[in-house]
Amino acid sequence: MKQKKIKTLNKHETQGKEMIEKFGSRSTADEVLSGVDLKAKRFLVTGASSGIGLETSRSLVAHGASVVGAVRDLAKAECAVASVRDAAMQASGSLELIELDLASLQSVRACADTLLAGARSFDAIIANAGIMATPFGRTADGFELQFGTNHLGHFALVTWIEPLLVDNGRLIVLSSQAHRVADVDLNDPNFEQLPYDPFVAYGRSKTANALFAVEFDRRHRQRGVRAASVMPGNSLTDLPRHFSQEDLQGLFETVGKARAEAGLPPPALKEIPQAAATSVWAAVVADKADIGGRYLEDCSVAPINDIENPFADGARTYLFDVEKASLLWAKSEQLVNAAS
Repeated sequence: MKQKKIKTLNKHETQGKEMIEKFGSRSTADEVLSGVDLKAKRFLVTGASSGIGLETSRSLVAHGASVVGAVRDLAKAECAVASVRDAAMQASGSLELIELDLASLQSVRACADTLLAGARSFDAIIANAGIMATPFGRTADGFELQFGTNHLGHFALVTWIEPLLVDNGRLIVLSSQAHRVADVDLNDPNFEQLPYDPFVAYGRSKTANALFAVEFDRRHRQRGVRAASVMPGNSLTDLPRHFSQEDLQGLFETVGKARAEAGLPPPALKEIPQAAATSVWAAVVADKADIGGRYLEDCSVAPINDIENPFADGARTYLFDVEKASLLWAKSEQLVNAAS
């Protein structure tokens, strides 16, 4: 029976199965792209000057791609991306920087207008930038800082430049295991009614990232465009910059204890090249029919796992609530339009 089932797999299913077996949690971005020629491909990567975004950009240009890296501070970024420019020079790739502050819709609009004026298309957009568990704050437009930056900033940018995404292109939105902490709250997205909790706010924003991918995928798949969300894996980037070393150690201990109580293996930290792997896998290598509308981790489609443990692996079912994804889209349009 098993042999017969394998024989009936179509081409895409077989390729997807091989990719899942070939790459995993310890794969690096360069390993995922090994042997792939990206000389004719163009990518937009937000948050391209540090952490996972920097490594994602470096790996893409090292395989010949042209990357537009969206960064908050052009002067600081120019120093940070030296390794990316070196890799681009060696592989005939290219890196162009563009200013983008996701916490300001005026900046997002200026970035979008510049890209639209250039009229150059993208094969994939990787919405990588983000902030994590910040003290309470508001964006320039009055949105709760994490929801406004992680979700609304990307929502506005991507929907405004969507015409630049080629037919059969891809949108990859970085989510997080933290989506397990909280579903979105469409009635109180800016914590105007409930007390602010930095982890709940972060979890909401990461759930919003995944729901955005679900609805974008639904709206644009008719022209071959597919969207997916990505859990890159935990790594020591500057994302938890608001944590003291003591707080960060306490978080690791809490995560380890919670996973142990659930009978799960200890949490594993990834090196940054490993944390960038799922993004480039999704943007370049994976069969887009397999990943469209899905949540990905460790270079594969993550299983649904609804146990309440916030530090477990896999996706909560509410990431795929198509009705809520549609309502979030409408709410996001309302908020962005009212502020811009």
